[in-house]
Amino acid sequence: MAQTRVNCPRCRTPIQADVEQLFDLNIDPQAKQRLLSGGVNVVNCPTCGYTGNVSVPIVYHDPDKELLLTFFPPDMGTPVNEQERMIGPLINRVVDRLPAEKRKAYLLRPQAMLTFQTMIDRILEADGITKEMIEEQEQRLNLLRRLLSTSTPEAREEIIRQEESIIDEGFFMMLAQLAEVSMQQGEQRTAQALAGLQAELLEHTNLGRELKERSDETQAAVRSLQEAQEKGLTREKLLDLLVEAPTETRLVALVGLARTGLDYQFFQILSLRIEQATGEEKTHLLTLREKLLDLTRQIDEEIQKQMDEAAKLLETILNAPDIEKATMEHMAEFNDAFVNVIKSELQDAQQRQDGDRFGKLQRIIRILQQASTPPEVELVEQLIGAADEEGRRQILEANSEMVTSEFLQLLNQLAVQSETEGQPAEVVNALQTAYKSAMRFSMERNFRKN
Repeated sequence: MAQTRVNCPRCRTPIQADVEQLFDLNIDPQAKQRLLSGGVNVVNCPTCGYTGNVSVPIVYHDPDKELLLTFFPPDMGTPVNEQERMIGPLINRVVDRLPAEKRKAYLLRPQAMLTFQTMIDRILEADGITKEMIEEQEQRLNLLRRLLSTSTPEAREEIIRQEESIIDEGFFMMLAQLAEVSMQQGEQRTAQALAGLQAELLEHTNLGRELKERSDETQAAVRSLQEAQEKGLTREKLLDLLVEAPTETRLVALVGLARTGLDYQFFQILSLRIEQATGEEKTHLLTLREKLLDLTRQIDEEIQKQMDEAAKLLETILNAPDIEKATMEHMAEFNDAFVNVIKSELQDAQQRQDGDRFGKLQRIIRILQQASTPPEVELVEQLIGAADEEGRRQILEANSEMVTSEFLQLLNQLAVQSETEGQPAEVVNALQTAYKSAMRFSMERNFRKN
């Protein structure tokens, strides 16, 4: 991103601005997120106070999806031949950065986007996000704004009744994500408002009641398994829990939680009990066996599907010319299945003494380990592990740029949470001491600046 002299879109005053015109995922995997965020090429005019986007030509390149898109703002009023002269050097940079074997035909046919929104839609479409999906999300956001801005429960209930078709699982997921973000950012009032709205939706919508029942039954299943575990959980006791499950939802939850216990030996025990039963009990047990066989089959098929997809993703990364870059690009797709696959493949490569594959797998694991611990959490761990105040001071000095108001808020929340949850006194004291040291360091730094 370069400092460029541009004219303010409102008053035309020349101002300096950070302008980014080339978004090339070949060298910068984060470029797409910057473009989609809408936070690029924003100017603040000191003369008229204008804040907004400045019109500049843009080139977007995604080699994996063979996308080369160009956008030239219509309001610039630039003739076509002049547009080509301005865009040409950016496209040349894209081509020059690619190895010869990756220079494909799509580079010769850049797709010109008539509007900036068209470019965004095309990028999202390549990611499998359709315009209809975007419109659905906008509908959810608009409904959420309406509900949050409505002052009385009666009015909200009426809106919920009218718009219940929009309140799907995606809406509840969005609501939960926003509440989590609000909590992380310390926006307690917003988080409370979202939690209150969620409670109303759970009560006043069919899906909400279904989700609440599912949640309640899952929690009940967890408690019953924990109680059985404390007394010594056996296959016979697990069978008793399944036989006594009061609802279909509880049964499904129990099977999902205890799938590993429903093995060949478990079904032998169930078959023996069926042979010994008579009348309604036998009928119930026979029906239960069919349900359990069907549920375990569904779970196993889903697990196998996830494992197959994870194995395919792993091979894609291993075959990439830049493993580190490929790992970072696919980070959002990693799950428990991927972790299990990579562990299995690592063990297999070691047994076969395949040093090249073993080394590549270790490189992926190192990146996963680094990414799994946010730098702020790592800094907290360093502070609570320091031997004394001098040690904490040295750690804070070395990570001065991370000691922000947000970090202090996180540290304070962790200290308060540890105390309310009844964690050991040494943990509570360590967090409180770390918070005081960080707060003292931040204040002293501010005094020095002033």
